Amino acid sequence: MDPRQQELAARIAGRRGAVRGPFRVWLHSPEMCERAESLGAFARFDCSLPEHLRELTLLMAARNWDAQYSWNAHVHQAIEAGIPEAAVKAVAERREAVFDNEADQAFYQFCREVLEEHFVTDETFARALAHFGPKGLVDTIGALGNFTMLGMCLNTFQVDLQADKEPPFPDVRGYGRVVADSDGPRP
Repeated sequence: MDPRQQELAARIAGRRGAVRGPFRVWLHSPEMCERAESLGAFARFDCSLPEHLRELTLLMAARNWDAQYSWNAHVHQAIEAGIPEAAVKAVAERREAVFDNEADQAFYQFCREVLEEHFVTDETFARALAHFGPKGLVDTIGALGNFTMLGMCLNTFQVDLQADKEPPFPDVRGYGRVVADSDGPRP
């Protein structure tokens, strides 16, 4: 690494414990890496959303992009932060997640529509706006965008699953989708 890359790597390791996953890719473009790390740090640690919803945003974007590395790196953090295991499993299996908390359900629906439909209904927007305000919704879109870029990077550069982790999605193996047959997904 050149001096600029070394400087960034040290800063990333200081904040995140090590240079892992997408940062190993992004360091090839130090300017991109610096900006991506800054946005990622804001989305993960500093935005207006509560921690459990920041983690839910990450999981939803990871699943949308089938980013297994990202999912495995955060699934336990999401549960520890308060996302119910049943909701996590539903997201992994591409089923509708259900939350007891109205604000969490409104947030989930907002993110789901953005990711899957690319638009949000007026009703969903109003419901989420009532809970999170304009700043919260802007922060949500910023987080979804950041975590989407993360998933795209991980898949494009084939950042491997952590060696000690199982593939988290029933319909993805390696870097491709598997087709389910009568006996279930193919390995």
